[in-house]
Amino acid sequence: MRTLLNANDIAKLGCNDCAGCSECCRGMGDSILLDAYDIYMLQAVTGQVFSQLVQDKISLHVEEGLILPALKMQEDTDACGFLSREGRCSIHSHRPGLCRLFPLGRNYDEKGLRYFLLEDACKAGNRTKVKIKKWLETGQLPRYERFLTEWHGLRKDIQKRIMEQESDEYMRKANVIFLETFYQTPYDTEQSFYEQFDMRLKSEKFAGICPQ
Repeated sequence: MRTLLNANDIAKLGCNDCAGCSECCRGMGDSILLDAYDIYMLQAVTGQVFSQLVQDKISLHVEEGLILPALKMQEDTDACGFLSREGRCSIHSHRPGLCRLFPLGRNYDEKGLRYFLLEDACKAGNRTKVKIKKWLETGQLPRYERFLTEWHGLRKDIQKRIMEQESDEYMRKANVIFLETFYQTPYDTEQSFYEQFDMRLKSEKFAGICPQ
């Protein structure tokens, strides 16, 4: 049974700054799914909007009828497109949430968002104990966790609607509006992500597929 942890708990996460290891940046397929905040951060660090990133750094993945972007492994190296030749993350300060989280996983239940250690997921040995809050290196952590909970619920709600509707037209419409609302429309990286997310969540167009 998994031991569930909160941000103030301590877990064996420290890996000596990866010590030159980049195993978790290779061969990941399309498993590193990106949420709206990840796209905001990638736009901020690269200066590229979604339509540019999707040309070579992001792939599109379908999960339960919903199209979601993921980090793209490069064909020649099977490594993340943001991994440098030296095997280091070139966007480390703005890396996606799942990269920031590893080797932790997230659990969502009636008690909210909690974390658990992915045993044997990281190849580093003799990991040191680190407070989860420090490991995540995320500003406004309570607000970020609230966003993640909202985002998880939003995704599940749309996926459920797609499965229940059993309509190709609804699935197409839902995906077009979902992608346009949270990914394709550029963010203002000089302004708060959360305010922009809240506005998009309440937009009339989005309400057409997922009424609040």
